Amino acid sequence: MFARSAKKALASIPSRQKFRFRGCLQDARHVRALATQVQHHIPASVDDKALVGVFDNPNPSSGSSPFGTTGLFGHPSLTHPASLISLADATLVRAQLLTDRILRARESQSELLKVVKNLDRLSDMLCGVIDLAELVRNAHPDRMWVDAANQAYETLCEFMNVLNTHVGLYEVLKAVLSDPAIVKTLSPEAYQTALIFWRDFEKSAIDLPPAERNTFVSLSSDILVLGRQFLEGANAPRPPASIKPSELTGLKDKGMGVRLQLQAQFTQRDLFVYPGSMQAHMIMRSAPEEEPRRRVYLAANSSTPEQIEVLETLLRKRAELARLVGRESFAHMTLDDKMAKTPDNVYNFLDALLKHTQPFAKRALRTLSQRKQAHHGLSSLPIIQSWDRDFYCPPEPPAPPIPLPALTLGTVFMGLSRLFQHLYGISLRPADSSSGEVWHTDVHKLEVVDQDKGIIGWIYADLFARRGKASGAAHYTVRCSRRTDDDDQHRDGTVEGAEIQIRESEDFEAVKRHRLPNQEGVFQLPLVVLLCEFPRPSIAKGPTVLEWHEVLTLFHEMGHAMHSMIGRTEYQNVAGTRCATDFVELPSILMEHFLNSPSVLSLFDADESNTVRQIGNHHNDPCHSIDTYSQILLAAVDQVYHSEVVIDPSFDSTAELVKLHNARGLIPHVPGTSFQTQFGHLFGYGATYYSYLFDRAIASRVWRDVFANNPLSRETGEKYKCEVLRYGGGKDPWSMVSSLLDAPELEVGNAEAMREVGRWKIEDDVGQPGRH
Repeated sequence: MFARSAKKALASIPSRQKFRFRGCLQDARHVRALATQVQHHIPASVDDKALVGVFDNPNPSSGSSPFGTTGLFGHPSLTHPASLISLADATLVRAQLLTDRILRARESQSELLKVVKNLDRLSDMLCGVIDLAELVRNAHPDRMWVDAANQAYETLCEFMNVLNTHVGLYEVLKAVLSDPAIVKTLSPEAYQTALIFWRDFEKSAIDLPPAERNTFVSLSSDILVLGRQFLEGANAPRPPASIKPSELTGLKDKGMGVRLQLQAQFTQRDLFVYPGSMQAHMIMRSAPEEEPRRRVYLAANSSTPEQIEVLETLLRKRAELARLVGRESFAHMTLDDKMAKTPDNVYNFLDALLKHTQPFAKRALRTLSQRKQAHHGLSSLPIIQSWDRDFYCPPEPPAPPIPLPALTLGTVFMGLSRLFQHLYGISLRPADSSSGEVWHTDVHKLEVVDQDKGIIGWIYADLFARRGKASGAAHYTVRCSRRTDDDDQHRDGTVEGAEIQIRESEDFEAVKRHRLPNQEGVFQLPLVVLLCEFPRPSIAKGPTVLEWHEVLTLFHEMGHAMHSMIGRTEYQNVAGTRCATDFVELPSILMEHFLNSPSVLSLFDADESNTVRQIGNHHNDPCHSIDTYSQILLAAVDQVYHSEVVIDPSFDSTAELVKLHNARGLIPHVPGTSFQTQFGHLFGYGATYYSYLFDRAIASRVWRDVFANNPLSRETGEKYKCEVLRYGGGKDPWSMVSSLLDAPELEVGNAEAMREVGRWKIEDDVGQPGRH
């Protein structure tokens, strides 16, 4: 509640809503006046072209200022690891003072009027250090910094766990929401923030007797421990498959096949092939004989009894937790503040999606069956097994819709900046970082510049692979938007002997505050970090050239980043990407769709010397629908595993998986396998794994109905910015989607709305998402 995921997030509606919305409409009118100009590309600016040099030069001359010295992210105090621990301790002192102030709020009406603001401020005070520590834990190359970040993280999270079950805070908030006169003073954004705190308190067993509340805390701790054990098991290596050398005859991959056969002849024994290895992938795609593929598949999808027990215990504990707070299941508890609202609505969505996808998947499966029939010279169509998928339809990497020259990292950033200028009047500008401001020389600082308001936030791009860095791609919200000029912090009080610590925390927060031109109030401006693991440019190899899937990943993560920048709200609990789990991926997936447009792709050409034209349909994986259908089944498995069935003492996760495959699956379940122990999303996305499919469906419809005809239209971009992005999590997502698509029937967000989204065709040839 008080700490929300650094990679997720939540936004808000401004307190002066009419003034702000009128400003948005004025922007839109201004754009309409320029509509004819938008048909021609905004030329690449000096700043746009500078992005190419920043990211493509192996030894960039700019990036680090020789004149300034500071600490991480410009905080003068954060110059050494111990300073992070000191900051956490100082934050703890101020957080306790603010907590005490909130607890005394019923002593005066003026303090009750500030409760929601102060709860949000308390959350931000803690999140501001926790989210920074989370980034350091995953990105900093210095072990001492990582250790300090772990300590700071654990110290503040422990305090947050106390706040999450604090009866006194709950009673004060209850008093606020029970007073119609106070509620009437709350802006829509403030009221939404209050509801977030209220729901989270209720999910934390706050109104239960002390003994049951203690049980809740104990179950929560058990779930965290089991979750870590489950993820360790999910990522643990599986035992090897034993493959006879004779079974590798005729491998399509001649080079690897010959090497394996020579290895077998030299050792004079069977080969041990480990799941996930290059040899395993090669066998699954290239081995003509079915038996080695079957054995590799069995090995890859095996589980130990201990791994299954950890998962099933985790699921039972979650169900117990939900029952403790009066919910039918963990899914019911989790979904009530999501777009889906109920498990039944999720099933409505998944059922509609299965019905839509099934004919395409069956058609693709028949194609595979025909290939298998021809391969073996059979008289009838054979059954396609799980180990046949990659052999008869080898997965191919995604490809651009039109031929493109090699795209360097700098070229893609230039294209992103030009796209944002077209859509939002916002550009990316390289900025020098002071000594000590970044954690590695690879990190580049970018200013996010609005053409009317100036700098509205910062992106720190840490994009190159290095040892010890977290793998994959991620968007970290290190700092959220929040209005600060009405903080009233001088009334928080003080503690004798702690003046230095209080000043340390206040100075840390002071660095974040900025007053923008043409806008009332002082704001804490958003700051995000993008982590990727692209190859570093070098003198020998030149700039980093991105594969198409890497371009997709970068666009995806920048969708999150721009949501953080534009969703710049007065309350941090609803800022930017701090929104419902089943809404947060919409902006990032929509960004991937822009890469289907030739006019957008032409933005990668600074001088427009190359003509980009549509030349027919691009590569489409014929088995794509099979994979989509399989993902829908996984979302259904997630719902089953978080339903009331896990309470039954006879619950068997493998049996439930088999039952679902027999009822709805296309490819038979393989006896002896138990994939569920490797389905890591069951922990982090428990009961919400459907979210990516859900947002993918909405993004496809938004692209088709809103952007596809003119993807560089400023008027369209302004509409999307004003009706979706700027609210973050401060407005009902169904209302935002309904308004954007001019579809009033969606606004209620009921079961029929979920079915309607499920019926929409998913046009997601744009590739795979980045890290959520």
